[in-house]
Amino acid sequence: MEINPIGTAYKKESSDIMKIEIRQDYAEGLEGIDSLKEIVILYWMHELGKKERKKLKVHPRGDPTRPLAGVFTLRSPLRPNPIGVTKVRLVGREENSLFVEGLDAFDESPVVDIKKA
Repeated sequence: MEINPIGTAYKKESSDIMKIEIRQDYAEGLEGIDSLKEIVILYWMHELGKKERKKLKVHPRGDPTRPLAGVFTLRSPLRPNPIGVTKVRLVGREENSLFVEGLDAFDESPVVDIKKA
């Protein structure tokens, strides 16, 4: 299996708006996106190490007072395939760059897909 990033998310420290720069070879796929108010971003949580990804049971919200639960029953970022999924508000577009609000990705996270919300 192979997953190829279609772009990269960038965050400025002082802003809630993130810029998603879509690779030029995928830019044609943005046709019509301006008409959408909300989109779903799928991204690779690249800062999680392989050791962290092997954990299959974690405390919900990292709270050790809560009982362990399987990662497939939670929204925990700790999972075998660290794919993040976030519904965001599309606030603008400039050529192959999207500006979104509400993306909980780290700076320079690879974006693997975009879908209509």
